[in-house]
Amino acid sequence: MSKIKIGLVSLGCDKNRIDSEIILGKVNSSLDFEIVNDPKTADVIIVNTCGFIESAKQESINTILEMNEYKTKHNCQVLVVTGCLSQRYQDELKEAMPEIDIMLGVNDYDKLMDMIAAFLNKRSVSMNLRGYSDTNINEGERVLTTKPHTAYIRIAEGCDNFCTYCIIPKIRGKYRSRQMENILREAETLAKNGVKELILVAQDTTRYGIDLYGTKRLHELMDAVSAIDGIEWIRVLYCYPEEIYGELIDTMASNPKICRYLDIPLQHISDRVLKMMGRRGRKAEITRTIELLRDKIENVCLRTSIIVGFPGETDEDFRELCDFISEMKFDNLGVFMYSQEEDTPAAIMNDQVNDETKLSRYNELMSLQRKISKEKNIGKIGRIYDVMIEGQKNRRWFGRSYEMSPEIDGLVYIDSKYNLEIGSIVKVKITDSMEYDLLGVVFYESR
Repeated sequence: MSKIKIGLVSLGCDKNRIDSEIILGKVNSSLDFEIVNDPKTADVIIVNTCGFIESAKQESINTILEMNEYKTKHNCQVLVVTGCLSQRYQDELKEAMPEIDIMLGVNDYDKLMDMIAAFLNKRSVSMNLRGYSDTNINEGERVLTTKPHTAYIRIAEGCDNFCTYCIIPKIRGKYRSRQMENILREAETLAKNGVKELILVAQDTTRYGIDLYGTKRLHELMDAVSAIDGIEWIRVLYCYPEEIYGELIDTMASNPKICRYLDIPLQHISDRVLKMMGRRGRKAEITRTIELLRDKIENVCLRTSIIVGFPGETDEDFRELCDFISEMKFDNLGVFMYSQEEDTPAAIMNDQVNDETKLSRYNELMSLQRKISKEKNIGKIGRIYDVMIEGQKNRRWFGRSYEMSPEIDGLVYIDSKYNLEIGSIVKVKITDSMEYDLLGVVFYESR
């Protein structure tokens, strides 16, 4: 009997990507199922959705509708929807989209294979499961969907911050750290399979260990990961600025395997807006933290994310934000227009900002950051970087330095007389720059 072919479409953030890789790991370990890359050939299509903001929800709905068409046009017999959107809106989806055969939330992937098998046997009754957990963390064998030399690794699940614009705590539950030994065991497996760069993620990585061990232990975790053979780079994302602490800074400054790269999502800088957002940090504290990071960690690369158009954000608040960005000159910056999410306190606040103003502020801030990025990149001409090779396009190799996280930051394009190996790390001398990307030549082959 031939195996049932399963295709998966993954949407949303890197935490969602890890869930998708765990789902694929369960498929891969089954004798009855096999993974196919083209959903047109799949008997079962799984859509792992995002439900964080309006644009992500719309993308998820459009993808579900597109994949549903494969049930009539191609081989698909079963459409499965899982992830944050189905966790948050399962009842609404069930009513609006009866063509969905199986729906799960974010805590029940261990039941997915049995549900698919049961549905195929009955072929008549849709199945829905939406468990909520403040304890479960999705773990297990994974099939990587990243390049084989890079992998994300989840160190905690959920969030206790309850920012007024964010629905994540209601979807993912309270903050809960993974056991360090489980993380290290997973990291060792990834390294044995060829992963050289590990990217540590959580809703708030800086608080890792506080619930399990009574103290923050992110610095200890990174040191332990760095001792694993084969791991060359360790990158950490989503560090809340008010939670950054001395041992973490010292570890990042002293351990050569830890990328001098820190993602610190600020969201705003006006104390008035930060208070309405439910953020704990304030401008003075944030400024001191940034100055400390730049003082203690040589050539540290700082990324942040900003929300414009939050309810009640005035022109004065926005001008303060622009002035701060001009002064701080972040290496990388993402800008998001506020999304009015139901069941959040911000959704019912007075003085909602209109879409035209949001777009205008978004464009102005992005324009400002483009100028900053261009100026910073010009200053990198002549510097020599270790660059991890990602691929080749139009006879030019490309890769990333420690300053570049996959898919969200720029790239280094490389002229080389060498036939470079994907995943290798080479020395590159920067010869020219663009707004976000760099151009360079191989200085000499590294490792």
